[in-house]
Amino acid sequence: MSQDHSPQRASSLSMIITLGVVAMLSGLLVVLTWQLTLAPIQENQRIMIEKAIFQVIPEATQRRTYQIKNNSLTPYDSHKSNAGKNRKNNSALLFYAAYDDRGQLKGIAAEAAAQGYADMVRLLYGYDPQCQCIRGFSVIKMTETPGLGDKILTDQAFLANFSALDARLDKAHNTLAHRIVTVKHGSKKQAWEIDAISGATITSKAVGKAINQGAEQLLPRLYPYLSQLQTLNASATKPSHNKKGTVINHAD
Repeated sequence: MSQDHSPQRASSLSMIITLGVVAMLSGLLVVLTWQLTLAPIQENQRIMIEKAIFQVIPEATQRRTYQIKNNSLTPYDSHKSNAGKNRKNNSALLFYAAYDDRGQLKGIAAEAAAQGYADMVRLLYGYDPQCQCIRGFSVIKMTETPGLGDKILTDQAFLANFSALDARLDKAHNTLAHRIVTVKHGSKKQAWEIDAISGATITSKAVGKAINQGAEQLLPRLYPYLSQLQTLNASATKPSHNKKGTVINHAD
């Protein structure tokens, strides 16, 4: 009987070894693929965000990346951040200060996200400290229904909400004086309200929710440092462009 089972045991052992080798090779390939594609993916993301910054703050020609962490403001260097480790640290708030050619602050840009109809709507919004308002936003990632949800990018009436969307802080500078909210199309009455798009209400609300959450988190912590950010020092980041206007060389 034992001799009859020997071939079966050998076959089972061989199968287990083969599956183990295949699993190890598959895991190795996944790790290698991740390592090989990480740098290009991060570079593409950086370029995309760079373009978005100058879209939401069009008067700016240069920018500097900062983080607020442990009640202090420090420059942020992505090349020294352990492949974006600080970005995932909830205690550190990352934002971009944008300046004109004279080194004068023109606005603050920051990322925000909220659940849309199909998936998360990830965007970058521009904040103007002079008027204490949101001047615009740019979508970084979105998978909303074509022809409906993507109207947030083309509907001029909706985009007009962000010419000077009220984002003032309360007297104690602890939170927004008024929550930024998206209201039913045609019912906007206040400067902190966003008039939704008919047929794309969920996506419209996602934009309002993302900006409100982002502003409530960043602006109170940013307020003590605004005077410090008004003028850019000599180590600023300045983008270079090719003839088509595509960013081709930057440094954080």
